[in-house]
Amino acid sequence: MLAASAIEIIGGTPLIALDRIYTGPGRIIAKAEFLLPGGSVKDRAAKAILLAAREDGRLKPGMPVVEMTSGNMGAGLAVACAALGHPLVVTMSAGNSPARAKMLEGLGAEVVLIAQVDGSPGQVTGSDVNAAAQAACAIARARDGFYVDQFNAAEGIAAHETTTGPEILAQFGGPVDGWVAAVGTGCTFVGVAKALKRANPGTVCAAVGPLNARPLAGEPVLDARHKLQGIGYGTVPPHWDPSLMDMSVGISDDEAEEWRRTLAHREGLYVGYSAAANVCAAAKLLASGRLTADAVVATVLCDTGLKY
Repeated sequence: MLAASAIEIIGGTPLIALDRIYTGPGRIIAKAEFLLPGGSVKDRAAKAILLAAREDGRLKPGMPVVEMTSGNMGAGLAVACAALGHPLVVTMSAGNSPARAKMLEGLGAEVVLIAQVDGSPGQVTGSDVNAAAQAACAIARARDGFYVDQFNAAEGIAAHETTTGPEILAQFGGPVDGWVAAVGTGCTFVGVAKALKRANPGTVCAAVGPLNARPLAGEPVLDARHKLQGIGYGTVPPHWDPSLMDMSVGISDDEAEEWRRTLAHREGLYVGYSAAANVCAAAKLLASGRLTADAVVATVLCDTGLKY
């Protein structure tokens, strides 16, 4: 296939068996979302949101696109904006990795760094994200731009329900026993869970969050600072559907570090912290007794480790 632009190669990532890092019982399979042009799963939501906004007239030709990002959505938007002809302005907490800002600038985005409220470098809190979102809103108003508002954009969920979930089912050749995904906006978890449960209502869906910040599990936020950038902001996402979550799995920074290192050394997959947390959580689900000994759990390798 000859693609007319980068936006047309968003989706269709390979499904990989992680048999070297996890030897059973059961099996872990993962979508290689880090291979997308923007380097993360967020490319899918970025594409869906912008195409929908262009279709219904909210995003007019040449209009600036503005969004708050931890880095991944910004990169996805930068890819889509380049293909569609829109300038992009992103606000990002100064606590996010400098590599993300460099990638965004390399893709042509204007990056506005926002001082942290209560986080620290490498550890971004919900308050830090809110400050960046408020700045993005102000810029969108001042420049007459389209504000993406990823946390409230339902198109992100639809993108995963209609692409990522069905791709897993088609590539694996049928339903899976479990689904595991870290939750930021919740779009990946919710969208894929809908598709997988439609194929098999018995699929156990586990939401992943930082060990000490899991409001989805009904637990108090003990520490909003953690290394799992882009997830676990200490709040429940606006489009969250609790009926899809069968269990919650908390992952510590040390666990994410260890699994990230092992994924690179044993599988040759250099991915980010949330991807490592997903694989760790998948192993915990298989060890929980909730599934049969030959169960298969699907997850996503959210982004490349080159952004950290």
